[in-house]
Amino acid sequence: MIIDASNLILGRMASFAAKKALSGEEIIVINCEKAVITGRKNSILARYRLLMDIGQPTKGPFIPRRPDLLVRRVIRGMLPRKRARGREAYKKVKCYMEMPPEIKQDSVQTISSADINSRSTSKYVTVKELCRLIRK
Repeated sequence: MIIDASNLILGRMASFAAKKALSGEEIIVINCEKAVITGRKNSILARYRLLMDIGQPTKGPFIPRRPDLLVRRVIRGMLPRKRARGREAYKKVKCYMEMPPEIKQDSVQTISSADINSRSTSKYVTVKELCRLIRK
């Protein structure tokens, strides 16, 4: 299954992808940098900066600063990754920032229940912008 993450709410898209991966499907997420996180920009940025300040630099927690790796980590958080079933499901998840050449365009799907345009909120941050801001 190929999911286009453009204008999709990250958490809803990630839970859908995690369920499909647990059921045994190969999941490919494209356009990861265009996914959105709802909420105020300052509170989202403060939450991620707090996660980066916790602990030691050599022991983690490690927050990826690339949009495709951040989306993959969010999906990992919704899998039982310490069990064999979760590890196998996590291996089936692949995330890309754009359309790779080996993927055919006609089989791309979107999740209508996770679309930000169907919501009444105007407060959100794209994953690309979040990754750009937490690099500083």
